[in-house]
Amino acid sequence: MYVVEFFFATCPSICPVMNKNMLYLQESYNAYKDFGIASITIDPANDTPQALKAHAQQLGAVSPNWNFLTGDKDYIYKLANKGFKIYAGENKQAAGGFEHSGLFALIDKYGNIRCRTKNGNPIMYYSGLNYADKDGMEEDLSGKYRPGVEALKEDIKKLLEE
Repeated sequence: MYVVEFFFATCPSICPVMNKNMLYLQESYNAYKDFGIASITIDPANDTPQALKAHAQQLGAVSPNWNFLTGDKDYIYKLANKGFKIYAGENKQAAGGFEHSGLFALIDKYGNIRCRTKNGNPIMYYSGLNYADKDGMEEDLSGKYRPGVEALKEDIKKLLEE
């Protein structure tokens, strides 16, 4: 099981908050070999393997199960936008030249995206930008209410116990 995010190392806006929240998850679940984190760059031209390694070291990403990934730009955008349905794109007007949602996806051991429900409706992703308590929901960048990192932490624990 793992958590996925789309980010870029030189992001001047939301990525530092997302990275801080991933560090929190790392601290909480570093001892579990069945838990991992996949941080996929949306700026592969600049986020080379060497740059991502330096970024991981600067962050304090020490878990061997936290992977910083790069690859073909078109493939990454297709994976983000069509595969996970987590928005990522280039925008020269945006801070740092890219836009992305700040969402985290929780993937179970079968490769399925796991979600919470609210009033019988699925909420597919978690906000990587807030700590809302496990029952709380906060508005994300798109104006939708999503569970925060505490809810994600609780759901990770449930999946680890399955």
